[in-house]
Amino acid sequence: MSTHAPSNPGVYGLLAEFESPSALLDAAERVTAAGYTKTDAFSPFPIHGLSGALNFHERKVAPIILVGGLTGLAVGWGLEYWTQVIDFPMNIGGRPFNSWVSFIPPAFETTILFAAFSAVIGMLALNGLPRPYHPVFNAPRFDRASQDGFFLVIEAVDPRFDLEKTKAFLADLRPREVVVVDE
Repeated sequence: MSTHAPSNPGVYGLLAEFESPSALLDAAERVTAAGYTKTDAFSPFPIHGLSGALNFHERKVAPIILVGGLTGLAVGWGLEYWTQVIDFPMNIGGRPFNSWVSFIPPAFETTILFAAFSAVIGMLALNGLPRPYHPVFNAPRFDRASQDGFFLVIEAVDPRFDLEKTKAFLADLRPREVVVVDE
């Protein structure tokens, strides 16, 4: 979340609809070059290069997965150590109680389990999901985003956002239309 308060209360941002994927990609590159940072794009299919054009290079899920995996390793190893060394030690085959070689497969499995759960939960949390409502859903023609519409939104929390100037800038990109999206 941004700490920048929008100068237009009740306005989420401006949404522009474009004719084609290439027009959306070109517009995204120009919007980023103009200095806008709080943007998003919507299309019915992935467009190669669009995430780069919007500067979506954040890698926040990987550290979450690493921490989850290391936690799983520690929990798995700790559980085995507790059960085999402290709680109910058994001398099987003359091995030491803390036989680390036999601890590897179960610890590996808990590592994978915790990493997988961390990936799913981290991705959902970072994406703000489940989110049954988004302000752009109220925009006219936005229902076409899942069929044949290509949309670009600049959020009002962007430091460069000025309703009239941003609307004029988007209009210069030759979209089908530019609409104000209310909160």
